[in-house]
Amino acid sequence: MLLLISDANILIDIEDGNLTSVIFRLPYEIAVPDILFELELRERHSYLLEAGLKVRSLTAESVKRTESLSFKYSRPSLMDHSALALAMQEKCPLLSGDKDLRVAAKSEGVEIHGTVWIIEELLNHKLLKQVQARASFDSMKAKGSRLPWGDVEKLLNKWELIEG
Repeated sequence: MLLLISDANILIDIEDGNLTSVIFRLPYEIAVPDILFELELRERHSYLLEAGLKVRSLTAESVKRTESLSFKYSRPSLMDHSALALAMQEKCPLLSGDKDLRVAAKSEGVEIHGTVWIIEELLNHKLLKQVQARASFDSMKAKGSRLPWGDVEKLLNKWELIEG
């Protein structure tokens, strides 16, 4: 099973789109760094563990990498840098919608995907229908998600044609 490391904003988008129960049915293991979970998710989102979220620890080397990433890229947060460092440690893709983190990940040669990709994966694996995806995106938009809405419309229109 392919491992995907996530930052917090992706999980919040998924929650805002009412997709928490379905995302963990994808054929991926989704994990976050332990420090990110403790500082950003435990208090209000600890149920994600029961839903299927995994928590992984950074090695001492990856903790040092987090620090060096923070000096190299000033814009993403320390928690975002920890997610990037964990993706580098595990040699796996990163999930993030944060523009600055996406730039850093690409510069470091880390494959990166966002919320639109996740929804497309849910559609590809027949875990979601186009009408459900639209309702999820509408909910995310209403709650303030900053997604590439043009890409969202292209995806939804494509799947409307596929599903007829």
